[in-house]
Amino acid sequence: MSNPAAAPEIPAVGKPVPEWRQYIRFGWNAVSQSFEGGWKFYVWMILLTAIFLVGANAWAIQVRDGMAATAMSDHVSWGLYIANFTFLVGLAAGGVMMVIPAYLYHDEEMHDIVIVGELLAIASIIMSIMFVVCDLGRPDRFWHMIPGLGKFNFPVSMLTWDVIVLNGYLLINVHICGYLLYKRFRAQKPVAKMYVPAVLLSIVWAISIHTVTAFLYCGLGGRPFWNTALLAPRFLASAFVSGPAFLIVAIQIIRRQTGRMFGEGAIRTLVGIIRITILISLLMVVSEVFVEFYTGGSHTGAAKYLYFGLHGHHELVPWIWSSVAATVIAVILFMQPQVNRRPFILNTACLLAFAGLWIEKGMGMIIPAFVPSTLHEIVEYRPSLTEWKITAGIWALGLMIYTLLIKITINVHSRKLRDASGARTVTPDDAMAMREDSASSVI
Repeated sequence: MSNPAAAPEIPAVGKPVPEWRQYIRFGWNAVSQSFEGGWKFYVWMILLTAIFLVGANAWAIQVRDGMAATAMSDHVSWGLYIANFTFLVGLAAGGVMMVIPAYLYHDEEMHDIVIVGELLAIASIIMSIMFVVCDLGRPDRFWHMIPGLGKFNFPVSMLTWDVIVLNGYLLINVHICGYLLYKRFRAQKPVAKMYVPAVLLSIVWAISIHTVTAFLYCGLGGRPFWNTALLAPRFLASAFVSGPAFLIVAIQIIRRQTGRMFGEGAIRTLVGIIRITILISLLMVVSEVFVEFYTGGSHTGAAKYLYFGLHGHHELVPWIWSSVAATVIAVILFMQPQVNRRPFILNTACLLAFAGLWIEKGMGMIIPAFVPSTLHEIVEYRPSLTEWKITAGIWALGLMIYTLLIKITINVHSRKLRDASGARTVTPDDAMAMREDSASSVI
């Protein structure tokens, strides 16, 4: 007599379902069932929703009253929104740190969770676009950049290049993640030519999004603080720290909530990447500081204002020295032997590196370029409460999106994603794949 527990039951093969219906079913099931979870999940989502609603209300007030609701002015025209945009572009580019070892160096341990980095890129790009929309003041004016309706000014404008690379990177990652998850849902083997070229393209594209953003800044001749050839390499080095730091914490949270011990090799690889790139990032900052203060010149006012204050104005001094302290402490912690086996030290180092680079890439990079102004006036900038609320709301929405995407991925990989009747529809291809899975699990 056969043992019923020897292998999982193979559902009966029914009439094949059209492919377009399978796409719709997958999308509907993925979205609807991603909202199911335990009490921790609901507490987390309610908290993020509440923060998002506060930010949405603040943005509605800003749209109604205009940019006067912010602390920005004619002298400091880019503030907290563009600071977050700059950092998030780097965070999106940092997600490629999961792709390079997995596909270029054939690291099998990275293959298992490479999608965690791809999903981070999707959430980060959505957030960065939202910050740009908030900075527009009047979001309806976006039509001025639509080809045919307005003037796209391609290829002479670096802003149009930025629009192209950001939206292109978003579409590439959506295609990769959507295709792989759909094939997993259907229990079918992905066709390499359908996603591997996009994966390889995403590596180049990830580097391009931060490089183009850096060129957008350093190409502005009227802002000497940004006129340095090191800006693009600095952006990339810091991106390859913030992205892996976020992913390390995310992997540990996913492991804790799912009870599946995976990603140990990925964490070791990411820690190794951070150990190198954080030192490179710090070296570039030191090089910039040396040139500004040792060589001197007529354009060192912004750097002096940032690090030591200028003529009694020192709004950014606490920000930048907090960033330096957090980054240096993170370097010391990351250099500890076997840091990947000491979760508390590892998570502390990741959080410090993340916070330090958020300040350095944001408040320490964007604001000083406007102080002193081109008229040599010192007009300081301190984000208003409205700006902080909108910023918190966008981050909350981004974390909600990332949480739901991760939950969809977990449901698909654990075969919990089902149709409305409570069971997955199985086609002949599905049945064959399930038999192969059963055989491999016995082996």
